[in-house]
Amino acid sequence: MLMQTLSVVFLLAGIAAAQGPAWKNTPVLDTSKSPHAILHGVPVSAVAVRDGFWSPRRKAAISVSLPTFLELLEQNGEIDNFRRLSGRKNVARRGRIPTDADVYKWLEAVAFAVQSGDASPEIRKAAKGIIDDIAAGQDSTGYLVSAFMGENAAQRHTGMARNHELYIFGHMLQAGVAWYRAVGDRKLLDVGIGMTEYLLRNFGIGKKPIFEGHPEVELALVELYRTTGDRRHLDLAGYFLNGDPRNLAAVRPADLVYLFTVAPFSERVRLEGHAVRAMYAVSGAADYYLETGDPKYRATLDKLWDDMVRGKMYITGGLGSRAQGEAFGDPYELPNKQAYSESCAAIGNVFWNWRLLQGTGDGKYADVLERALYNGANSGLSLDGKLYCYRNPLEVSGAPDDKVRNAWYSTPCCPPNLERVLASLPGYFYSTSTDGVWVHLFDNTAMEWKLEDGTPLKISQQTRYPWDGKVTITVTPASAKAFTVFVRKPSWSHSTRLEVAGAPVAAPLVQKGYFAIHRTWKPGDQVTLELNIVPRLTAANPLVRDDIGKVAVERGPLVYAAEGLDQAAGTTIFDWQLASSPGANAFKSVWKPDLLGGILTLVHPALRPAVPNGEQPLYQSIAPRKYVAGEVTLIPYYTYQNREPTSMEVWIPYRESR
Repeated sequence: MLMQTLSVVFLLAGIAAAQGPAWKNTPVLDTSKSPHAILHGVPVSAVAVRDGFWSPRRKAAISVSLPTFLELLEQNGEIDNFRRLSGRKNVARRGRIPTDADVYKWLEAVAFAVQSGDASPEIRKAAKGIIDDIAAGQDSTGYLVSAFMGENAAQRHTGMARNHELYIFGHMLQAGVAWYRAVGDRKLLDVGIGMTEYLLRNFGIGKKPIFEGHPEVELALVELYRTTGDRRHLDLAGYFLNGDPRNLAAVRPADLVYLFTVAPFSERVRLEGHAVRAMYAVSGAADYYLETGDPKYRATLDKLWDDMVRGKMYITGGLGSRAQGEAFGDPYELPNKQAYSESCAAIGNVFWNWRLLQGTGDGKYADVLERALYNGANSGLSLDGKLYCYRNPLEVSGAPDDKVRNAWYSTPCCPPNLERVLASLPGYFYSTSTDGVWVHLFDNTAMEWKLEDGTPLKISQQTRYPWDGKVTITVTPASAKAFTVFVRKPSWSHSTRLEVAGAPVAAPLVQKGYFAIHRTWKPGDQVTLELNIVPRLTAANPLVRDDIGKVAVERGPLVYAAEGLDQAAGTTIFDWQLASSPGANAFKSVWKPDLLGGILTLVHPALRPAVPNGEQPLYQSIAPRKYVAGEVTLIPYYTYQNREPTSMEVWIPYRESR
């Protein structure tokens, strides 16, 4: 096999592991040496997520999803696709071209679960065996994509191969880096480096062009560069982002839109085409900017982010309006029932905003990250961890055959993506900077890490967030020390109270959406945050034609929805309209510990026609109608379709009471 040859290559390239950061103390996104990063991540292993909102979601993903999805990967032959390459199994290849990436994402999720100490011995052993199977199948050139090896080797870099070869390679690298950081084992990382060397030998400017059909490899190559210190890895990412002009003749203008690649990234002026491809492209470009500081990339990233938040993002943080091409639509084209809003796209939204946050320290990126995480991504995994959403519509008819949640898909890209995000979640709560420490997300967590000058630091949170707006943060440096604690002030909280060491802060300093609390911190000092978490009615821009005359209900970071199961007997959710109320707060909040894992339901006054809509003519003259007063009950959007098939809507008609 390749190992002796690769060892020489690694030595010559100067990429011994000792040159990089210690493998077990590396965050999800290692910006510790990125010259244009303001913030630096905290390792997954340094943060414990205790009982609270996210702990059952992570438990479902790690304890249930990882083993059950492994069974499905085995049943559908996706791991056998590697075993056949080395002769360990004599079977035909099965599945679509990208199947290798499903396995790599699953391995990355296991790696993060190992880093947090939550992976079972059985799942860890299974991952190690799969890595052995993968490594045994790599050919002597370093190439490894199971669909184009053996009898199909001649198809490499041609036709359909071009759509996913590099996408698969990117996930291989990410899994290899994550596994190395989890246990110090380089086997899968070395497989990825072997394929990197294959690409560097054969492709690029002055060599043969290589076509990228699905962005992903860029962010993986940048993280590989952060791990190895080999500048060629960063430059290869730049090659893909800048585009090879020789490839332009091979695609139609429509392909440039759909693929969101081939053309130079810095020439992009809007988000368009396949939403997941676009999200991985902007995430890779953000990584590249953090390392190079190229102003063209920063300008393009800003332009594309504004394009998203001004007219192309669902209230859930989901992306992708059209099933055709899994694509963005025109500005304000945000249909509800037809919304595609793929889970992977919401996850890409989280990835992108995390990178922008590290480069700026601007809370607007944390706000979008939180929206996408709590709603658009969180909805993708069922509460029991066994079913997944590929698409995440904002309205469902309730027809029995309209199954949004399923255990398996012909392209099962979303399940392991959801698993790796939830497994890595501890790494998204905190960052450090030269000024101090940053608190981005709120839950019962405990961090044991250090300030950037090496001072040991513990931070813990006590809260019932997002059900309650009170967050108590305990700051414990090794000894009294002056530094700044930056605590995020969510943009949705319009009146936030802050106490430091028991004393109210009348006019706290707010820096780009973060309370900047500078003082000499003593062990055990506390910051208390009181967020305004009352329910609110949200209207869409009138140019979102689907939502005219409707409102969505939000409470804290959560978007709510109405399901048919919770409404008055004999009615459907499509009969009801929320009604205005003279009171300051028309909502009743009801805690239901035994419903959907324990949730806060919201109840709001509503009206329905005396004659149900389904019994009225298709068209009729405008005339006063009789209405019956009642109530609509709402549940958090992420919990929808976790009971039985039923109707659901996020955007609900709203009218003045009569």
